[in-house]
Amino acid sequence: MRRIDVTGAGGVRLAAWEFADPPKTGDGEQTPGLLLLHGLMGRASHWAPTARLLAERHRAVALDQRGHGQSDKPADGYTREAYIDDAEAALEQLGLAPAVLIGHAMGALTAWQLAAKRPDLVRALVICDMRASALGAASQREWENWFKSWPLPFATLADVRKWFGEDDPWVERPNPARGEFYVEVMTESPDGWRPVFEPEHMLRSRETWVYDAHWEELAQVRCPTLVVRGLDGELGRAEAQEMVRVLPHGQYAEVPDAGHFLHHAQPEAWRAAIGPFLADVLSP
Repeated sequence: MRRIDVTGAGGVRLAAWEFADPPKTGDGEQTPGLLLLHGLMGRASHWAPTARLLAERHRAVALDQRGHGQSDKPADGYTREAYIDDAEAALEQLGLAPAVLIGHAMGALTAWQLAAKRPDLVRALVICDMRASALGAASQREWENWFKSWPLPFATLADVRKWFGEDDPWVERPNPARGEFYVEVMTESPDGWRPVFEPEHMLRSRETWVYDAHWEELAQVRCPTLVVRGLDGELGRAEAQEMVRVLPHGQYAEVPDAGHFLHHAQPEAWRAAIGPFLADVLSP
C-alpha cells in the first residue's frame, strides 16, 4: 500500500491509498481503474480487503475524503459540491478515468452524483447501502444527540469495541464488526482515544444531503450500476429495488447476515455479491 497526495477542491490535501503498484498490461493500454469511497466517519483502510482483491488485476485506489482519515480537516467546506469535486480531482490526477466507483453510504452518493455530472469519468458504479430518499430533520437531530452520547475519551481500544459493538443505544444486539469499524477511526491522544475526525465536521457533511432526495441525480446515471444492501442495513429492499428501476442500467444484490457495514462485516459475501458485476464491467 502506498500513499499518493491529491489536491482537492479549494486546495485541500487528500490522502489516496493505492493497494498495489499498477499492474503491467503488456499491450500499452491502461488497466481499468477503481476508486473506492468510504462513508461518513469512515476511512480508506475500511476498503483494504476489497481493494487488495481487486488490485490483483486492476488499479485500485481508496480515498480518505476531506475531514476523514489522513486527509486535511479544514474548518469549513463540507459541501456536497466539495466532496464531488474532490472525487473528480482524484480520478483526474491519478489517471484512473474512466473508472469504476465503489461507494459506501455517503461515498456512494458522491459516486452517483459525480457519475451524473461527469459521465466521461465513470464507467460503472457500485452503490453500497445508501438511500436516495430524504431522511429529514429528525434524523439529523438524532445524530447530533448520538455524538453527544459518546463517552469520550475512551480509555482503551477495547472500550471502543465494547461501546460501539455492544453498549451504544443504537446497537440492537452485539455487533463486533461495528466495534471494529470504529476502532479504525480512533487515534490516541494524551487523555485517551478519540476519533480522527471532528464530529462537528461530520454533522456539517451530513446536513448537506440529509434533507433532500436524490432520485433525479440517480436517474441521470447512464453507466451500469449495482445497488447492494445488507438485509439488516439502512437501505430497505423496496427502496433499493426502486433505485434499480430508476437507474437506466441498474442491477440489484444483497448480502445476508449483514447490516450497514456489510463490506466490513461480511467481506466474503460482499465480494461474492459484487464479483459478477465487476467481472462484466471490467472485462476487456
